[in-house]
Amino acid sequence: MLRIRHWVVRRASFFTWLYGVSERWMVRLTPLWKHVGLSRLDRLFAWVERPAKGLLFDCRMCGDCLLGSTGMACPMNCPKRVRNGPCGGVRADGTCEVDATMPCVWVEGWRGIKSTGLYSRYMMPRRAAETVRSGKSAWVQVIEQQAVIHPKPERALPLDEEETFGRSSPYPPNGFEELLSSGAFAVTAELSPPDSANPEDIASRARYFEGLVDAVNVPDGSGANSHMSSLASSLILRELGFTPVMQFACRDRNRIALQGDILGAAALGVKNLLCLTGDDVSAGDQAGARPVFDLDAISLLRTAKTMRDNAHFMSGRPIITPPDVFLGAALNPFIPPFDARPFRLAKKIAAGAQFAQTQFCYDIERLKSFMEETRRLGLHQRCHILVGVGPLISAKSANWIRSHVPGIHIPDALIKRLQDARNEAEEGKRICVELIEQIRPIAGVSGIHVMVHKHERLLAEIIRDSGLRS
Repeated sequence: MLRIRHWVVRRASFFTWLYGVSERWMVRLTPLWKHVGLSRLDRLFAWVERPAKGLLFDCRMCGDCLLGSTGMACPMNCPKRVRNGPCGGVRADGTCEVDATMPCVWVEGWRGIKSTGLYSRYMMPRRAAETVRSGKSAWVQVIEQQAVIHPKPERALPLDEEETFGRSSPYPPNGFEELLSSGAFAVTAELSPPDSANPEDIASRARYFEGLVDAVNVPDGSGANSHMSSLASSLILRELGFTPVMQFACRDRNRIALQGDILGAAALGVKNLLCLTGDDVSAGDQAGARPVFDLDAISLLRTAKTMRDNAHFMSGRPIITPPDVFLGAALNPFIPPFDARPFRLAKKIAAGAQFAQTQFCYDIERLKSFMEETRRLGLHQRCHILVGVGPLISAKSANWIRSHVPGIHIPDALIKRLQDARNEAEEGKRICVELIEQIRPIAGVSGIHVMVHKHERLLAEIIRDSGLRS
């Protein structure tokens, strides 16, 4: 099956053409399909699609096929069900973050996309799969959507909602959004939520950042481990006078909970949301937990944007007061497929991303290449890009991170420099400061995001030593 899938991806141009021709004929034959009846047609088509598409594409029969925009690689084979990939956890050799023996589905798909040249199709944000369509024919859905056999009636707002619709947020304008929009160089830092129910455990560590940062990121179950919730931690930080950036992962919630939390965060004055797919549960200390991944980062961005700009849920049900949120995304220009990363940023921008923060940057040349392509596409004018940096504590820890944390690229030269240093921790700090000095002048970079797990004092020292803040 895997060999056939690879064979098809290598011939993606032909199969994409065939797919397009089939789709056009399906729509043209709408009068016939109406006569047959869609329910009867669905059973017939699914009976044909299941073995044929299963053999050629390892199709999972999600009922909402994306093969025409994914280089003929079925994204439902991704263990994280990422329908807008590749994610930020691809390993250096192009294998999957979750299963190191499996080639990343999206790395394969990107080869197919490059052979077809259909980059514009790839950059369209794709919605999440509907479980109610699982096992049904994708062609019937194409016929329904494009031929509009069953148009949905427009929903009118109930009278009591019409009277209050459009009420504005009770909170003041978002200072972080205004800062980035002004063109100022931003500094953000990460504060890991504690394994504690005491708010002072956040406050004591946050104080290191006073007067040094424009916003504080709060991870959401980072590393697939349990900590104080991102929403609660963000609210504590807001009450302390900080501007929180609430990270928001799809791993642990379905679309119902995610949409409710977006409204809840906005209602509590937490306006900055960083939308993430999230690490797989296998990365954490409760690997037996059941992952959700109902949405991925891009479909979550698209959902939040729709809630804010169109004032309705994914279902179409209206929202009385839409959430006033500033939407962020994560980037990882430092892992394969490298040439796909600017296009994935474009896809996130199309979905709603207004700012983006990268994974740890330890390779300036790769960052420069990414930013050069980003500027060529004009993406730096549509999204504020903050580059992530962090100190390496020792050569041993750097080697461990490189070997055990998918998505983080650390060059051999930096590890050797740590090994040769008399004081590895100080050398790691010095490297971080040097990286900031090299990143800051790169055209299109809007700021720096500093992060390291539970070393807030060290991050504060790096911010001062780098000259980002006096």
